[in-house]
Formats: sequence, C-alpha cells, structure tokens
Amino acid sequence: MKSFARLPFFVLLLVMAIVLSACGSSSNQTVDSSPATPDAPAAQTDPVAAPTEPAVEQEPLTLTFYVGGGTLTDTEFDLFFVQPTKAKFPHITLEKLVPADGVTPAQVLTSSDAPDLIYQTSGSYYAFQELDALADLTPLAEQFNFDTGRLKPVLLESVLNFSRAGELFTLPFSSNVAALFYNKDIFDKFGVAYPPDEQITWDQLITIAQSLTRSDGGVHYIGTDLNNGPATLQGSYGIFALDPETGEPTLQSPEWRKVFETVQKSVQIPGYVQGDRYEYNRDSFILDQNLAIRPTLLANLIGPLEELRAEGKPLNWDLAPIPNFEDHLGQGKVANVHSVSISSVSKHKEEAFQVLANILSDDVQRVLSRNGRVPAIDNPELEKEFGADIEVLKDKKIENIFKTTPPVLHQHRLEGDVSKHVTQAFADIALAGIDVNTAIRTAEEAIRKDLETLKTTKPQ
Repeated sequence: MKSFARLPFFVLLLVMAIVLSACGSSSNQTVDSSPATPDAPAAQTDPVAAPTEPAVEQEPLTLTFYVGGGTLTDTEFDLFFVQPTKAKFPHITLEKLVPADGVTPAQVLTSSDAPDLIYQTSGSYYAFQELDALADLTPLAEQFNFDTGRLKPVLLESVLNFSRAGELFTLPFSSNVAALFYNKDIFDKFGVAYPPDEQITWDQLITIAQSLTRSDGGVHYIGTDLNNGPATLQGSYGIFALDPETGEPTLQSPEWRKVFETVQKSVQIPGYVQGDRYEYNRDSFILDQNLAIRPTLLANLIGPLEELRAEGKPLNWDLAPIPNFEDHLGQGKVANVHSVSISSVSKHKEEAFQVLANILSDDVQRVLSRNGRVPAIDNPELEKEFGADIEVLKDKKIENIFKTTPPVLHQHRLEGDVSKHVTQAFADIALAGIDVNTAIRTAEEAIRKDLETLKTTKPQ
C-alpha cells in the first residue's frame, strides 16, 4: 500500500514546482476542513489550511468503526461518517463493527478484526482507558495542524478531565443536550398551560406535574418522572457521588441534599407510585403516551419520535428548556459528550485521524446539526440550522434547546462503580418511604464499603 502519510509532502513538491500560489504551501501536513458532503451548502472558511487534492490515486483502505458506547443508528453512521469520508477520501471505506451479543470491548480490541475508530460517550471513557485502548491524539493533532480551539470549550474541557496525564484520547463529535419534552394532548385534556419557553425550577415543574398526575377514562397519567436514575437531577449541579479529585463520597453536600429532597417531592405526588412502579421511561412517553413531561437528552427521544411520525402515528409534542434549581438557573444538565477516538491497536492512525478531522469540519457538522445532533465545534451559526432536515422537528420550539448552558463534566474514575447506590437510595425513597437523611446515610455507607475494595483492585 502506498504511504498515505507521505502523500501531502509529495503534493507539496508538486505545488511548488508548478507555482500554484493559491494553494498556500506549508511544511506540515494539514487537515482539509472543507469536505465535500452530499447536498451540503458551499464550504465555509475554516481556520485550518486546506491541502491540495491527491495527485495520485490511493489504494483502497477499509477502516473499522466500533460503536463502543452511546447510540449511533445505521442511518446516522452513513450520513455523518460514511458519506463525508467517501466524498473527501474516495479510497477510504468505513465499516461499522457490530460485535455479537455478549462480546466484550476487551474481546473486540484483541480480535483479528480490531477497530481503527471507536465511537463512545463519557460513560465508557474510563473503561476503555483501563484497557489501554485509546491512542493519544496529541501528536496527530500537531502533525495535521488540527486546531482544538475550534471545539466548544465545555466539551473539550470535559473530555480532558477524563485523561490520565493530559493526553487527548478522544475528540468531541457532538453534544447531547437535555431538554423538556412534553405531550401537548395531555396538557390540553386537563386544561393545563404548557411549560413556559423560559427556564423554570424543578419545584415549579413538580407543581405542574401535580395537576397532570391523575386517572381519566381508565388511563392513569403521570405528570413527570424525575427519578429515572440519579442523572437527571444531579446533572443540574454537575455533581457526582465521589469528589472528582479526592474520590471521597459527596452525598452529605447541600447540593446532593437538594437533589434527594426534590426526588422525594416528586414521588410523593398522589398517584405517582403505582404498586411497585415508580419509574416511567421513554416508552411511557412515546408508546403508552401516559407520561406528560419527560426531561431527557435529545438523543433519547428525537429519533424515536421521528420513527413514530414515519409510521403514521405522530405524537403532539413540543420542547421547553430543561429546568434547574433556583441557584443554578441559566445552566443546563452537565455536558454529555459523544466523541470519536482512535484505537491504540490501529495500524492506520494517520488515515483515521484525517477521517476524524474531516467529520469536525464546518460542512459535516452542519449536516449533523440539520439532522438533530448538536455540533461539537464552536460555531453558533450551525445551531440555527438544528433539525432542519428532520420532519418531526419542523415547527418545534428548537430555540428552547439552546437557552441553557451545560456545565463541564468532571467525575472520578470509580464513579460508575458506586453510582448504583444512589439509584438504590432513590428507589428506597419511592417504594419504602425512607426519609432523606436515612437514604443519604445508607448510600454513603455502601459507597465507602465498596471503595475499600475498589481502590485496591482498580487502576486509579
């Protein structure tokens, strides 16, 4: 195979020879950030120098793409990755790696079909780092003059907080922002005003939910569910069960107490708990259609709502800003980053980085925005086109998504191992009626017990 890494230097010599001054020569390789993408608007001027087109035909190359965390449908993979890559690098083919059920990331990485690129979210970063699966992208970013300053600071800082020693182990691809989804028909049925277009507090949301939690015509309606795991409310403060620096439990903090008290208020709404049921998930909102309000991440509902519309069963819904506590209004839920890394075992890291840089160009990020993903690059103009190519988002209050700013994500390496105790505490409050003080104390004791083992068995 011809060395793709040397190609730009060859092209540079050719450029100098024929004196094409418009191309702007450089002694370093650069990433072209103005790719050709299907039906995309004219390329914008990115702050990255654009190289000349290859002067020689490249040998075909297939890069494997492993979805190691988060949701990425086949349609999204084709639209956001395959098509832009083929348009810019015709010789490169991306092949989605879908392991069989039960196959672990460790098995994937040690197989003969090990991936080149890994798509993941913040929930899987530490797990892949423990496997030494992620290459440091810093040398590649320098080699190809990739400007990380183009990325949204909150996303870049969030992923850097996961690094062991300041390495750049991934690049943000999109931001999964939280919003308040609500079923307008349920509001209309009970004559309740829709949530306002300005951010409200969680207590105000609970007040609205109280008027919507009732039975009618044999259907039991639930106003809202704030108890779907600890993430919804704790994300408002950007807090975690462990201090990100010291690893000590934090549940005794004023912020955590506020979270627990808010959960208690929500589950104490008359009619909320039904037998042993205290959680109402996505299916309650889109299939059963008895959940009036669902605060959640965009990726959790936009795709399913579009599928429902395509099936001829559209839901009458809209969007409001995600609520927060009164002392944090203006802030959204903690950053949820979808990103792409290069596998440490890839034999084609340079080509993989060029693919990665290409999907972070303005043009590809525009396609991303128009199809319901919040871009990772810091270009407010792209957010104005959010959802423009998704039928289900037409006439929705898209502007409400961007009225809050997510705080930076920072969590300890052992957070994922102990967060189950917070989830259990919420269940105890809902089903057993345990008071907040007892729930916090019990959860903290369980966390400390786990830490005694985890700190000796897991890498820090």
